[in-house]
Amino acid sequence: MKTNKQSLLRTAIYAAVLSTTISCAENQEVMRHETLADALPSAKTAEVQPPVAKEILTRMAEYLARTPQFSVNLTDNFDVVQDSGQKIEFGESRKITLSRPNGLRVELEESSGEKHTVVYDGKDITVFNPSQNVYAQTTKPGGIDEAVMYFLKDLHMRLPLAVLLTSRFPTEIDSRTQALDYVEKTSIHGVPTHHLAGRTETVDYQVWIADGAQPLPIRIVLTYKNAEGQPQFRAQFSDWNLTPQISDKQFTFTPPEGARKISFVAQLPLGTAENPAHSGGKQ
Repeated sequence: MKTNKQSLLRTAIYAAVLSTTISCAENQEVMRHETLADALPSAKTAEVQPPVAKEILTRMAEYLARTPQFSVNLTDNFDVVQDSGQKIEFGESRKITLSRPNGLRVELEESSGEKHTVVYDGKDITVFNPSQNVYAQTTKPGGIDEAVMYFLKDLHMRLPLAVLLTSRFPTEIDSRTQALDYVEKTSIHGVPTHHLAGRTETVDYQVWIADGAQPLPIRIVLTYKNAEGQPQFRAQFSDWNLTPQISDKQFTFTPPEGARKISFVAQLPLGTAENPAHSGGKQ
């Protein structure tokens, strides 16, 4: 019986030790998990908050408005709504050279091969059509801002995305935008960009802005939501140069031999069209 009591005692001690060991191990495992859980950020704090869309848009507009000189190439595509309701896409390429406050040159080639040149030297606005060897010219001193507004509103000529060329661009985009969202961080042709989507009274717009020290527009899409068929205008920017080699001759027009001067009222082929995406209307 003594041996049995000792055996039972040993068994009880072993059981107690085993129970204590298991309990400690379980507690250590729980503590280890709790420690790891405490060390890891919660799902809420781990979320990456999107950048503030308005700050990005404003930074782009102000940067462009303060840039004293630049040249850039654009590839434009736009819808023209047919009588049948079908949308047909047309295109054009443009090279813009700007030197504030008085120098602006726009060289345009339509998908049909038709070419046009617009130049402003701080005094005269000239539109030249080399295929017909005709030009129209009018005087408008005051600088690029005044010339662009006069060109659009008084002469009723088209100049898509003209507001981007003016020093008032930050004020214009801020006053017109009724809603603005950050869509995503993405990449266009290897350039990291911020994709924003905004709305004005007449136009829904998307803009892709380069990330980094030079927040330049890389792509813009305009949707004319109040126009029949909601046509779109799309522009791709390339070859930005903020230190171009510029001479005053680039903004001075010298009529070629045999060129005929006509009135803007005659509406050069560069003139307005019924479709806002074609005319560049309120952009």
